[in-house]
Amino acid sequence: MITSISTGRAAPKKLAVHRLTPMIHVADVERSVRFYALLGIATGDCLRDHAGRAFWAGMGEREARIMFAAASGPVVPEDQAVILYLYAPDVAALRTHLLASGLHDGGRYTGCAGPNGGRSVAFEITRPDYMPAGEFRIADPDGYCLLIGQLGTA
Repeated sequence: MITSISTGRAAPKKLAVHRLTPMIHVADVERSVRFYALLGIATGDCLRDHAGRAFWAGMGEREARIMFAAASGPVVPEDQAVILYLYAPDVAALRTHLLASGLHDGGRYTGCAGPNGGRSVAFEITRPDYMPAGEFRIADPDGYCLLIGQLGTA
């Protein structure tokens, strides 16, 4: 059952945040940019250090934006507890594209990391009640969880 939540003292419309872009720490900024480009997210700006190593990048346009920052230590996605939810018009075709582009086939998601140490893995499409047209889980190169849902009919 879907219900509303009281927001208390919400900011007036003229002060309200109007855009949200997640920024995640990654082991290799350029590798993450290449991976997210497979999802069709447009490349954007990149900042490099004096040695030419990318330490920050912003990608996307309109409603699909993300930023990456080079982590100063090991990336442990379970400690970050990050789940990114994305939408695509055809999850079956997108999953096929990702597998053809080198992602590992994780099969049915069972709560385990899957092949390749739980990195760059695409799991089977499911049809939960809240996303009947289909949804699938991906682990990105750093192991972060992406759920990609399809709105509309299957």
